[in-house]
Amino acid sequence: MMQKCAAIILGAGDGFRMKSAQPYVMMKLLSRPMIQWVVEAAKKSGIHDLAVISSKADNMVSEFASGSAEIYVQPEPMGTAHAVMQATDFIKRYDRGNILILNGDTPLMDAETIRNALISHINDGNEVTIISAQVEKPFGYGRIVRDDDGNFVRIVEERDAASDVKKIDEISSGAFWFKTEALLLALDELDPRKTGEYNLVDAINWLRENGHRAGTSFAPHPDVALGANDRNQLHELNHIARRKLIEKHLAAGVDIPSFESILIGPDVEIGMDTTILPGTILRGKVKIGRNCQIGPNTMIVDSIIGDDVELNTVQCYNSTVKRGANIGPFVHIRPNSVIGENVHLGNFVEVKNSNIDMNTKVSHLTYVGDSDVGKRVNFGCGTVTVNYTGKAKFRTVIEDDAFIGCNTNLVAPVKVGAGAYTAAGSTITEDVPADSLGIARARQVNKLGWRKKRDAEE
Repeated sequence: MMQKCAAIILGAGDGFRMKSAQPYVMMKLLSRPMIQWVVEAAKKSGIHDLAVISSKADNMVSEFASGSAEIYVQPEPMGTAHAVMQATDFIKRYDRGNILILNGDTPLMDAETIRNALISHINDGNEVTIISAQVEKPFGYGRIVRDDDGNFVRIVEERDAASDVKKIDEISSGAFWFKTEALLLALDELDPRKTGEYNLVDAINWLRENGHRAGTSFAPHPDVALGANDRNQLHELNHIARRKLIEKHLAAGVDIPSFESILIGPDVEIGMDTTILPGTILRGKVKIGRNCQIGPNTMIVDSIIGDDVELNTVQCYNSTVKRGANIGPFVHIRPNSVIGENVHLGNFVEVKNSNIDMNTKVSHLTYVGDSDVGKRVNFGCGTVTVNYTGKAKFRTVIEDDAFIGCNTNLVAPVKVGAGAYTAAGSTITEDVPADSLGIARARQVNKLGWRKKRDAEE
């Protein structure tokens, strides 16, 4: 069914109404650009060939879509149909097929709605099919006008609607299936002299008025039609999307006692019996195991968290935390780190680009950077791996069962052998052999009577 289908996504508007320097379709819904939601919905529906209409060849929209769609530029804002016209060569490739038009700022459009609309489009023999929805607040949307028998008559835009039409709560979502030949014909017939623009609504109405079969596919979920023209509407969309995702996780056995301060991205997986506490933000591709406690006030980005993990006031980026780890509060796990099973990271610990093996304890006020740490290692308070010379970075190796004394500086490249100790306050610049004690500090000298001499000199 999708073999002769393609989609065009409109993303040429600027961010003026959003009061932003970014193109409006790049504004984010749950930390993901709105247009990304639309692109993924089209692809999940089975459409593989996409075109994106951008206002420039070198802006954020073009850069975002360059790997997943063909880019066509609308040089000036002359309406939605004018935007589609820029992709005429793309449309002509799908002779005797069907073209889907989507708005880049309707991020809740889903694959099921797209597929159902195509089925209706084909089964009803339509040359154009409008995806419509019933909404509580139709202001600003084109209304679907029907005759006494319920047949589609036309779309009336808000600015053109009489008072009785404005009462209609069935709206056009701005998503349309066209037969390729009908779309090209309608685009050729448009006359911009009345409004100064070429609009898709006019193309649809022209087809209906000239004997071409036009119909609707009603979306049971009205959210698919909602767009974001300003930040207030974007806020509403975020609320809807956030609530839907939370409800999905609740149904899967996740405990989320408070909704209001939780942000969970669409690519997040959470195991059953895990609790997500207030102030938690989960972004990107995050996978969390079972029986975890995440939060409060924790951010996880593009990371994997194993079963039975506790993260309290933690920021974790592009890393892996294995089963049974207990981390926090106030811990920063920076990219490319692996925290092993049953590891404890305590107050004000930072880990960067390091591997920490199972049952190791880093209790407080410690920096572990560019390091490979073995099993059952104990870090005293205030330890620092000195990994950067100002020109290059080097790694520190700490083998199993080592004990790092408080306020130890490990100046990389350096190795502390298995079972070795470092004395508190040492600056270790040479390897410490296994089962040895490394001491690197000046001998203490007490100058008797020094205070009285100093006071006398003053």
